[in-house]
Amino acid sequence: MKDEDAGNRLGGYLRARRELVSPAQAGLPPGGNRRVPGLRREEVALLAGISPDYYLRLERGRDRNPSPQVLESLARVLRLDDVERTYLLGLAAVRPRSPRRARPERVPVRVHQLLAHLTIPAFVEGRAFDVLASNPLAVALSPRLRPGQNRLRSLFLDPEEQAFHQDWTKAAVSFVAALRTTIGDDTDNPRFVELVGELALASQRFRTLWARHDVRTLDGGTTTVHHPVVGDLRLHRDKLPVDDVILVVYYPDKDSDSDEKLHLLAALAQTGPTDAAPLRGTS
Repeated sequence: MKDEDAGNRLGGYLRARRELVSPAQAGLPPGGNRRVPGLRREEVALLAGISPDYYLRLERGRDRNPSPQVLESLARVLRLDDVERTYLLGLAAVRPRSPRRARPERVPVRVHQLLAHLTIPAFVEGRAFDVLASNPLAVALSPRLRPGQNRLRSLFLDPEEQAFHQDWTKAAVSFVAALRTTIGDDTDNPRFVELVGELALASQRFRTLWARHDVRTLDGGTTTVHHPVVGDLRLHRDKLPVDDVILVVYYPDKDSDSDEKLHLLAALAQTGPTDAAPLRGTS
């Protein structure tokens, strides 16, 4: 993977996270002439109760087997949440492994049948956010949910997808952090290498977010999207694992304004394209 920290993921993660913690957050005076953002190495070592030399060896990849106690102390100093703490512990637990042959991602036949019966937007995505299958209402909601599209590529490179999200900034942060979590130690997976390399070259925002080493899960939640025809829709999102793929469904509160708009969108999808100018009174 084209990532300067690919061979030293533990050190890269520690460095990225300490740069995001301010001295004030750590209970330290701000001081003057700070040459680095966030905390200095020696400050992290002091707060974690380890020697500066040992912490330097961790960041530089010279010691890749810190004890769980050391990692717990570092997680506390770096203000990691539960997901980030688990990720940190996992980085230290990674051991050399033989290369794994990537298995093709296939959508089970029963899931295709399920998609055909669902009356809400639904699609299937792979580990790299590739859209593998979708139902007509998902495509009516967003043409970027057609099979063959990639949700991350659309999010960073397609202006229409950026306008689709009411809070694109938040969505971008969440998706990149979820990709970090998904990749885990599978850094030599050709699909991940290709996708990260493409987005790193094409998007400054992606490069900035990738360098932060944020990690989080992208599971259920509620989001507001803007459709060019029916206007804003407030939709719940659930992600359901099925074998090696993920079924994603979007649905509104029953009898809500968004529910009515989704029914309108479904009717329009049966009669023709839904990417025309907004209908009067629906925005």
